[in-house]
Amino acid sequence: MQFSTGFRWTRLPVLAAAFIFGAAVTASAQIIPPFSPAPSATTPDDDAEAAETPDVNDPDVLKGIDVDKLDWSQLAIDAGTLNDIIAAKKRAKAAANNGMNWSSNANANGSSGVKVKQSVSSFWDTRIGADMTVAKEPTTMSELLAQKAANGGNLPQSSGSAWAAATAPGAGPVWDKTAVEARVDPGSEQSKLGASLTKSVPLSGDYSLTLQNGYSVNQQGSTPLPGVGGHITRNYETDQSAKVEITGTGTSVTAGQTLSTTDDKWLRKFGAEQKLFDNVTVSGSVGETSQGAINKSLSAGWKKSW
Repeated sequence: MQFSTGFRWTRLPVLAAAFIFGAAVTASAQIIPPFSPAPSATTPDDDAEAAETPDVNDPDVLKGIDVDKLDWSQLAIDAGTLNDIIAAKKRAKAAANNGMNWSSNANANGSSGVKVKQSVSSFWDTRIGADMTVAKEPTTMSELLAQKAANGGNLPQSSGSAWAAATAPGAGPVWDKTAVEARVDPGSEQSKLGASLTKSVPLSGDYSLTLQNGYSVNQQGSTPLPGVGGHITRNYETDQSAKVEITGTGTSVTAGQTLSTTDDKWLRKFGAEQKLFDNVTVSGSVGETSQGAINKSLSAGWKKSW
């Protein structure tokens, strides 16, 4: 940086020191005292004269500072460097907002469920994450016996799976949204690749209809044994569902059916959900099984996000 003034470089520290001293004196004069002094019997002219008189108790901002040893090179910064600093701070703030999101909860058997996810790209809302079960190592004999009793005589084992998901737009009037998810579980040698197509159909009144078709491929591997090689089995599955929501009541009804290569017929399912208050919901479902029996369930849950 170059200066075109008539001052020499040797006078720059003295002028800067004078500027700092003047700014400090001005700031100290503007500080409001913690209490107001009692009114005196002096005239307004006397008060004005007293206010202009510097106080001997004012701190000396240059006390103990050697002006000749100050690093005046910190003032040699151009506009381009300042812009780079501001841009770096913005990138750091954006990285902190889009960082990994961790959550955990304690299980009844002493282990902890840990979930982590992170947004990779805003394009198609791409995300990656992992779901893990972390087993706690027992430190005492009582903890060891308690964990074995809660897990049928065995110690809980740590496990986990990694996943990636993306949400893409649909194809015009055919469907509205496409969701793709892939999941890999190395511990159980299991992987899954699935996709779902969603279509919203407008209805008259306070009703809304959502149609969804899902397709997935499940792959299961086996551990090779001495003399016996491992093999891989694949299961293909498709499901169809229709969900009707009643606007303003928190009530929704779902009907669907599922078909997979392990079954020789469609398995139908019917369910309903009712939102009560403060994120508390009650849901129930009735579905068929491949053995011909009816599977019934009724549950209530509370969900809150921070």
